[in-house]
Amino acid sequence: MAEDIKVGVVGCTGRMGQMIVTLVTEADGCVVAGASEYPGHPMVGRDAGEVAGLDKLGVAILADAAEMIAGVDVVVDFTIPEACVEHAKLAAQAGAAMVIGTTGLSKEQAGVLEAAARHVPIVWAPNMSVGVTLLLALSEQVAGLLGPDDYDAEIVEMHHRHKIDAPSGTALGLGRAVAAGRGVDLDTVYKAARDGHTGARPRGEIGFAVLRGGDVVGEHSVIFAGDGEQVVLTHKAGSRRVFGAGALRAAQWTQGQPAGLYSMKNVLGFNN
Repeated sequence: MAEDIKVGVVGCTGRMGQMIVTLVTEADGCVVAGASEYPGHPMVGRDAGEVAGLDKLGVAILADAAEMIAGVDVVVDFTIPEACVEHAKLAAQAGAAMVIGTTGLSKEQAGVLEAAARHVPIVWAPNMSVGVTLLLALSEQVAGLLGPDDYDAEIVEMHHRHKIDAPSGTALGLGRAVAAGRGVDLDTVYKAARDGHTGARPRGEIGFAVLRGGDVVGEHSVIFAGDGEQVVLTHKAGSRRVFGAGALRAAQWTQGQPAGLYSMKNVLGFNN
């Protein structure tokens, strides 16, 4: 009989960290084998299950991420960019696979993940939900059919008031998908915001509008606006559970995979 996959959760007291602990506990074939938080966090030393609102799991929250990662098969990371890249280095050293839902990484930080992925399998996605993975694929396909000469592309996203990065990682991922469908680099057509006397909209620009408020889990729309018609692709998340379920699926998928940097398209078997 195969042994349970040992899952470690960094940032285990955050919203997504607690969700991952809960979902792993509910799943067959997986076990929460480690949990960590930053040194000095008030929950260090507490039981990870208890902090997540479950029965005690017998897994103490450690302040030493290296010690925790050394004892697991796969690490799940929904933290902040600065912490995420350090965790990736530790995972590469320990031979642990990694699933990363952290957003807002710079190009230099993304390069650290790419370097770590030469040693272990890493699934990195701006959004782990099945629906958003489909939305990314559709956005790229539709962008290739509705070109910039006839259709303007705009991306609108809304999240809860506590979100710290804008545009969201998912919105930027959608922008990259649209740009890829049109055979251009997003950086060359990216428009973050509009204010004041902007003049006419340049052809080929991919615009972003960001809304923040309340407890909105996540809403994203890709709008292709032409003369006389619009095509709108939309995804709305009603619960963080969909992100956690995707991350758990990715964690299970990493086992037995060769080293490399993967996306949720790989996990779900979508054509790239």
